[in-house]
Amino acid sequence: MPAREMRMEMFLRALLKRDFSRAKGHLEKLQKMAGSDEWGRGYGKAINGFMSAIKDNDPNALIVQLIGEHEREKAEKLLEHFQGILEHEFRDEYEKGYYTAWVEFLKAYLSQKTLS
Repeated sequence: MPAREMRMEMFLRALLKRDFSRAKGHLEKLQKMAGSDEWGRGYGKAINGFMSAIKDNDPNALIVQLIGEHEREKAEKLLEHFQGILEHEFRDEYEKGYYTAWVEFLKAYLSQKTLS
C-alpha cells in the first residue's frame, strides 16, 4: 500500500475515534505528501473539509452523513462516482486533487472491518 494511502487510513481511524489531535498530525503529513501545487491544494482542501465537518459534526456534510449511516453500499456508489469524475479529461489539477482525496478516504473507509 502506498505511503499516502496508509496515512489516509491512519487519518480516517483517528477521525472515527474523534481523536482530533492525532488526526491533525496525520492531516499535516498528508498535506506535505500532496505538495503545494494546484493538485496538492485541492487534496488539502478535501482533507481539511473532512476534519472540519467531523469535528463540527455538521449534519449537512456528506462525510458526516456517510460515517453516521455506516452504509457500505452508499460509500461504494460514492467511490465509483468520484473515480468517474477523475477520469474526465477536462478536470483541472485542483479538482483532480480534491477528488483523489475523496477516493482515498472512501477506500480507507470501505476497508474498515467494523463497517457492516
